[in-house]
Formats: sequence, C-alpha cells, structure tokens
Amino acid sequence: MTGRAMSQFAPNIDEAVAAIPDGAMVIVPRESSGVPMEATRALIRRSVKRLHLVALPTSTLQGDMLIGAGCVETLETSAVSLGEFGPAPRFTAAILGKTIQMKDATCPALYAQVQAAEKGVPFMPLRGLIGSDILTHRPDWRVIDNPFGNDDPIVLLPAIKPDVALFHAAMADRAGNVFIGRDRELLTMAHASARTIATVEKLYDGNLMDDPALSAGTVPGFYIETVAVAPRGAWPLQLLDHYPADGAHLADYAKAAATAEGFARYLDQYVHVKRAA
Repeated sequence: MTGRAMSQFAPNIDEAVAAIPDGAMVIVPRESSGVPMEATRALIRRSVKRLHLVALPTSTLQGDMLIGAGCVETLETSAVSLGEFGPAPRFTAAILGKTIQMKDATCPALYAQVQAAEKGVPFMPLRGLIGSDILTHRPDWRVIDNPFGNDDPIVLLPAIKPDVALFHAAMADRAGNVFIGRDRELLTMAHASARTIATVEKLYDGNLMDDPALSAGTVPGFYIETVAVAPRGAWPLQLLDHYPADGAHLADYAKAAATAEGFARYLDQYVHVKRAA
C-alpha cells in the first residue's frame, strides 16, 4: 500500500469531495453501514459526471439520487431499491431509458471482487454462479476448470479496484483514524481503494488506536486520505446505533422522484440549498 497520504481534515464537505474527479470509480456502502448522504449532496452540487459507482452490495436513496442527477455513467451493484418505499424511480427510469451502463452482480460476487483488490490479487474464485443467467451478461466473469479437481468448474471474478472509497462513520480522531464499529466492509473498502474519504459525526478526544475497546473497530489513518465532520451526515438514511432513517422524508422523496420534474424540485429544495447542521 505505497503512495498513501496521511489523513487530512477538510474544512467542509464540499472541499472533502473536491478530490473526486469526473470519471472516477467510487465505492460506497449499503444503507445500514454508513451512507455518506451529505457528501452525496455535495457531489451533486458540484455536478460530478461519468462516475463508475460501485454500491457494496446494494444501494437505496444515494444511488437513485446520483443517477437522477446525471452523475453516474456505470453502476455496479446487486440491487437498487427504496425498500418499503418502493422501487428506486430514477434508477428505474435510467435502466428503461438505457442512459447508464448496468453491471449486474450478486452480493457475494461484489464482496469477493473487492476482497481480491484488498488482497492484491487479480481475481477471486467464487461458487454459486454457474447455471444463473447473470453469467450471460457478465463476459468479464470467466468460468474455468478447477485445476485441483475433476469436472469442477468455477467462476473467476476480476478484482474491483476503486479510485475512491466514500463512507460515513460515527467518529474520527485527530490522527485521522476512523471508528467504523461492526461495519467491517468499510475496512475492506478502504484497503481496496486508492484513497478513502470519510465523513464523521464528531471528533474523538484521544487516539482511537490506543483504546482496546475501540481499536479493533477502527480504520487506521494510514488508509484515510480525507476526513470531514458532518453531524447527521447520513440523513435521511440511518446511522446504525445513532439515529434511524427519516421515513417521512423517504416517502416524500419516493413520490417526488417518480417524475423528472418532481426530482428536480427535490434537488432544488434539499440539495442545491445546503442543509443546516
């Protein structure tokens, strides 16, 4: 892992995401693992384009908003849905309109591909895919004969090596160490990516790596390039153990985003005007 810079604190969210260029491959976590919604709104305000978005392994509001705002060229995930609030309307419109490239995957496949990058290997073998339709649509996934077995085909999945990992977490210390708790996939994302940008609820007074109760759930600052403090930075999604999702807001979003005009009004109200902390 050479070439990593020491963590730096950004004065605001807009400056934190300024290092994400057009065309970058950006990996983000599932809804329950710390979705950086404040950073997502900043990316939309900046009109970032042509992102290759990897949602590990699924996405909800974040993916739908980035697609609707025209920020995504390629989407790699296993599902995009608003859950109990229905289908993801801007994602659905993009698929039907063929305005984005969809690289459909399964949850285990995505984790295996990111773990390959984490381990520094070019691919990862995986079972459970042979016989499924998904292989027809993924020519980059190769079926080979197991060199150690007889009549035992197995699928090889290429490593996913993101340019940027982007997530929200509970806290960071002034050395740039970021506490992720039980959400261990965030550590995998940080290991696999060229750089990591984290937004956090607050700063921790002390060094997280010195506390035996916290260090095991902490991403060392060596893997974090930029940290920005963003209280309630996952809103309107949940941050596990800290606050629940805002169901009323998500229901309103689902109704508004059902049309392109309604989605544009939503952006004007909640994205282009910065939310008060």
